[in-house]
Amino acid sequence: MNSDQMNQHSGGKIPVNLILSNLAKDAEKARTRVEKASDVLLDELDTQIAATPYETVHQEDRVKLKHYKPEGELKIKTPLLLVYALINRETMLDLQPGKSVVEKFQKSGVNLYMIDWGYPTRKDRYLTIDDHVNGYIGEMVDFIMAREKVKQVNLMGICMGGSFCVMYAALNPGKIKNLITTVTPTHFDTDQGLLHVWMKNLDVDRLLQGYGNMPGDLMNFGFLLLNPARLMIDKYVGFMENIDNKAFVQDFVRMEKWIFDSPDVPGETFRQFIKDCYHKNLLIQNKMVIGGRRIDLKKITMPLLNYYGIYDHLVPPAACEQLTSAVGSKDTQDMSLKTGHIGIYVSSRCQQEFTPKIVKWLMERDQPLKAVRKRTTRKKTAAKAAITKKTAVKKPVTKKTATKKTVSPRKMTKKLKGDQ
Repeated sequence: MNSDQMNQHSGGKIPVNLILSNLAKDAEKARTRVEKASDVLLDELDTQIAATPYETVHQEDRVKLKHYKPEGELKIKTPLLLVYALINRETMLDLQPGKSVVEKFQKSGVNLYMIDWGYPTRKDRYLTIDDHVNGYIGEMVDFIMAREKVKQVNLMGICMGGSFCVMYAALNPGKIKNLITTVTPTHFDTDQGLLHVWMKNLDVDRLLQGYGNMPGDLMNFGFLLLNPARLMIDKYVGFMENIDNKAFVQDFVRMEKWIFDSPDVPGETFRQFIKDCYHKNLLIQNKMVIGGRRIDLKKITMPLLNYYGIYDHLVPPAACEQLTSAVGSKDTQDMSLKTGHIGIYVSSRCQQEFTPKIVKWLMERDQPLKAVRKRTTRKKTAAKAAITKKTAVKKPVTKKTATKKTVSPRKMTKKLKGDQ
């Protein structure tokens, strides 16, 4: 009788040999895995983020405007401006080839621009929401319209950047052809997310008195505390379980590089956003004022596409879904995806739906390029025919009146604060 048969006849005794055999197999697997992991970690890893080529076409202070030329034929006449949040970096939209919102827009024939907010320093602490909305965003919109020779742009905002886009569109409806908001908070009086509960009781004055600007690292730590088990334990356990998978390791490092690249937020902007939005919920009530002007969401009459994540713990659905019923537009659409705050932009499953849907939605609301060319050609032909019938009259040459340059509101803010 062998040992296994002896263990079976022994009634309730522990099958020692079977356990030892499994332990030996596990040890061999672990040794092989460690060897492979060593090869992966010592090999050259491709962890570059924001690899899609672009050109910086404009800059004001620390804020840059990136331009991504469309690949192939331009399919949408109106250029699209992407506005990311002041928290973390816009590189999330171009995290890696194959999982890049920027790349997909570019390959879809979209003439794409994107704001890079840069890294605020202590001198930026007095910049307000007005400086960012009517100042920087307004400057970039005007620059794009002049550069592209168009009267309107398409505007797309992400998270806090989406809130800024809503404010800008309400104050400047004539400059925006279509508005797209993604994971954008506009209704803040909700207890769905732990972040909203915390922010309602945040003593922002005391916080900024000590720091000046809101430190990016401090905000990052707060975001991790919102779900510490998943964000500080589970993901690193997952990393160890996949440490021998080179593709997984590269994706993990890319995400970590983005997460911990956290610029500070200008103090006065952070203060007003917390007080007017999280504490008083003024935006959705049409009571928020920036630059002396009240934001009336009914002034948003252009088409609106509103995306949000069902499992978003930072900006829950309750913070997003009231926007479409609050605006004045008759062409509104809510789109929800079964994902979290970041999954919309990096999940392979969401990528198959997210960007193509936006491109299709924009194309349906944009004037076809062929129609524009045909109409322009007809106008030129008619003009030439008219000239042959009439004697051309030369207009007297007059000198152009010099345009008075306006002072940048950001520079004026800095000057006034410096004079005090």
